[in-house]
Parts: sequence; structure tokens; C-alpha cells
Amino acid sequence: MLKGAELREAIAQLKTEKNAVIMAHYYQEDVIQDMADVVGDSLALAQQAAKTNADIILLSGVYFMGETAKILSPQKKVLVPDVKAGCSLADSCPADDFAAFKALHPDHTVVTYVNTTADVKALSDIVVTSTNAVGVINSIPIDQPILFGPDRNLGAYLQSLTGRQMVLWDGACHVHEQFSIEKIVALKKAHPESRLIAHPECKQPLLVMADFVGSTAALLKYTQNEQHTSFIVATEAGILHQMRKASPAKEFIPAPPSDSTCACNDCEFMKLNTLEKIYLALKNERPEVLIDEAVRRKAVVPIERMLEISAQLKL
Repeated sequence: MLKGAELREAIAQLKTEKNAVIMAHYYQEDVIQDMADVVGDSLALAQQAAKTNADIILLSGVYFMGETAKILSPQKKVLVPDVKAGCSLADSCPADDFAAFKALHPDHTVVTYVNTTADVKALSDIVVTSTNAVGVINSIPIDQPILFGPDRNLGAYLQSLTGRQMVLWDGACHVHEQFSIEKIVALKKAHPESRLIAHPECKQPLLVMADFVGSTAALLKYTQNEQHTSFIVATEAGILHQMRKASPAKEFIPAPPSDSTCACNDCEFMKLNTLEKIYLALKNERPEVLIDEAVRRKAVVPIERMLEISAQLKL
């Protein structure tokens, strides 16, 4: 198998031959982020995939992100490096179970986080991201009940910001659930000058402690714009690479999980992707993301609704 520079050169050659573009999530390994054409969060990657003239989209992240890209770009071939790169949050919300849950609340507007499967998106009225969720929730009439899923932590955080009491699906991201409050308190004491920043998928006690809460992209932007020079970062540690590239003079400390052997919190699913798997995916044009067209047509509606609301509100 090719290694190092030869592997990166072979990938670049395949991209040219096949008119392909590589898109990587912020949580990917540094080497994948550095060779990707686009690096971003899940919806931004799908939107960029829809805009590109490439025939092949290789999305290096987790599987639902490939599905979202396919939903918005049905005419393009969407590849993923490893179909086993799943998502604990998306997996915590099986479509059949969610459909039954939805049936118990027939008068509710169904709002789902983008971190869901295509089948769950197809059951939704509106899809949201952690960036625009507050604005979207506030745009729904106050007398209209809301069902929100799948992330209970994000849902609780949105309730605290909007004052809306929503019916919440009981799901969570295992990475953001595992941060140790005790270790973060100790880090704060050891680094009193550091700002604690956190993703809203974290548990409520951590969010209360945080100096800033925001999406992955918002956390990155915050560290670039703030005058502070030290940050404790409570989200998947892959984002620290972009933070250090953007602000090399600043200090970024990964918030530790409860596991005493780890100093940072990695998503093992995200880390299943490798340059070797990207090379093989481009060479063989598989694994390919395929979605039933009836499901895709239903799933694109709540995404388009979100984009419409976001455009109207300039979110």
C-alpha cells in the first residue's frame, strides 16, 4: 500500500481523473483535513457538495453526513471512506422508533437535528443545526407544540434559550456526554486565564460553566475573534487542528473525558477514516451512499425549509 507523499499524490491524481472533490469534517484526523478540498461542519459540507461541479463527492466524516450530501446532490456520486463510520447520536434514534414516538404527538411540529439518518429526516417538518436552531425554534408560532430530536442535551439547551417546552427524544452523542466536570474544574483552576468553550451537545452542567457555547464552526470563529489567548475546548478534539492553524499564538487545551487514560475526547467513528481508505474509495468508487428516492424527496423538504427560514431570518 502507498504511504505518505506517494499516497497523497495518488489521491490527487484520482481526484483529477475522476473529477472528484474531497470534503472533510472538522473532527477528522489532521492529515485528512490538510489534504481535503473543503473542511467544515456537516451541513456546510453538504451545501458545498451541492454547489461543486465535481462528479464525485467523497465525504470524510460519518455516514449520515454522506447521506445529507446525497439528499442535496442526488445527481452526484457520493462516497464515504468507511461505512462503519457511524454516529452514536444518529444511531440513538432509529427511524421506526422515532415514527412511533412521532405518532404519539400528532399535533406537534417535528424538528430534528441534522445529526440524523435520511429516514429520520424524512419524518421531520424542519431540520436544524446547532447554529440556527434557536432562530428556527423561535420562528414557530408560540402556540404550536414542538417535538425535538434526537439530542436531549441540545434540546434542553434550546428550551433554556427560547423558553419553549418541547417534547424531547432521549438521544445523545457519546463524545459530548463523556466530558468530566471534575477534570474540567481542575483544568480551570490550573489555567484560570483560559476561556471554557463548549458544544451544545454537552450536558447542562458543563454548558452552565462555559464562557461560550456554540456549534463547531462557531467555536472556531470565537477563538479567532476573541482577545483571550487560552481556551479549554469541550468538543471532539479534531477541531483543535483548525483552531491552532487559525491562531498559532494561542493555546488550546482539549477538555478531558471521564476515562482517566485519555487527555482528550476523540470520536472513534470519525477516526475510522484514513488516507488509505480515501484512496481506495476513490479508486474503486465505493462505498457509495445510496438513498431510496422516495425517502430522499421527503428528506430534502425539511432541509429546504430550514434553509428558507435561515435565509429569511439571516441566521
